[in-house]
Amino acid sequence: MPPHRHHVDAFTVGEGRERGLTRGEMRGMAYRSPFYGVREAPGDPTTLTGADLRLATYAPHLWELRLLAERYVPRLRPGQFYSHDTALALAEVPTPDRWRPVLHVSAYRPNSGPSARGVTGHRLQMRDPGWRMVRGLPVEHPARAWVQASTGWSGDDLIAAADFLVLRTRGLTTVGALRAEALAMRGHVLDAVLDDVRDGAESFRETRLRLACQRAGLPEPALNVDLLGPSGELIARIDQLYRAFGVAAEYDGRQHALDARQFAHDADRWDAIRATGWDHVRILRHHLEPDPSAAVAKIAAALVRGGWRPPL
Repeated sequence: MPPHRHHVDAFTVGEGRERGLTRGEMRGMAYRSPFYGVREAPGDPTTLTGADLRLATYAPHLWELRLLAERYVPRLRPGQFYSHDTALALAEVPTPDRWRPVLHVSAYRPNSGPSARGVTGHRLQMRDPGWRMVRGLPVEHPARAWVQASTGWSGDDLIAAADFLVLRTRGLTTVGALRAEALAMRGHVLDAVLDDVRDGAESFRETRLRLACQRAGLPEPALNVDLLGPSGELIARIDQLYRAFGVAAEYDGRQHALDARQFAHDADRWDAIRATGWDHVRILRHHLEPDPSAAVAKIAAALVRGGWRPPL
């Protein structure tokens, strides 16, 4: 895999002089100073493609954080790395509502984190496995970053983040690793949160839907199950499958609502799900937010049609 190319050209003032720039030039309006002692070269924005384009389009706050971290790289000292919320955001973990890009930079004892405007520094105890390089940036281990962020995030935000991290297809970490880090760093404070983490949710709204159903007393579903047709062909990947009651529930973000071809494909897919005998329940965003009771009621009604009886 080729080395990661940063999307900004940031350098220290000393490196600027090595490029042949004068102090006057670097103080001019052409060169912005994102951090003290750092200059960013002018130039056309990098053309984004693939995963970068998707991130910038659908999670602009995470993209902004990535660019902020790249701009700070020239100020990183040997052994310093991004941690806490910053490390999670760089891994594209779902962040809390109203979260804003923030830089947490850490170092292992006896070294210290930085003291700079716009940056929160930390000095941490060294434990293996340590930080690692992710897309050209030094980043804290995801399990440890999750526990570090736990002091400022709500329980549900932590569950959504953990669901993202433990998804087996991503291979970032495991529930076991999260439990071990939580125990080492905070004792049993996070036990109840970790009890609600599942391997299977592929988006933070899927996690919110699952938690709302769980707290309403609905049975536990299988998560993101491949639904096959009579000949073994893949019909759909279902967010929440209640096999015993014949219910297939999905969160539909409608990001393709204005794409006629995609909508037609989705409509055929919904017909195929129903044709194989499943009671298909589509949950749209307004069913889930700000109050998930409508989403829970739709799924509960389908479960009752399938023979489920709510507990007294």
